[in-house]
Amino acid sequence: MDMGNLGSILPLILLVVVFYFLLIRPQRKRQQEAIKMQNNLTPGTRVMTTTGLFGTVVTVDNEDVILEVAPGIETRWVKAAIGRVVAPGEPVADEPLVDEAVEEKNESGIAADRDGEQDSSTKRLD
Repeated sequence: MDMGNLGSILPLILLVVVFYFLLIRPQRKRQQEAIKMQNNLTPGTRVMTTTGLFGTVVTVDNEDVILEVAPGIETRWVKAAIGRVVAPGEPVADEPLVDEAVEEKNESGIAADRDGEQDSSTKRLD
């Protein structure tokens, strides 16, 4: 090989190396962490599925997990559908956050911000 051929192949090799370190390697690491989390599930753990459903693990089979999504309501899920473990004390969807400083009701029941102006989505055109 002469230097001309090596000079034209070198940018391609560098591109492959950059793609490996920026895309492939981090994705593989996240995938391994997710598999580890799914294999360490125990009954009583609060989880969120990849579709956003919150539940508590009741039992764990080989590749299945039974989640209690409401008192007395249990559903069967594949372990791969468990997106993350919800930490104790972390707010979930069924415990809505209310930011009183951002929005409050005025006398007419229309949402208004602190300055007393109407929200732009609820302004009436007169």
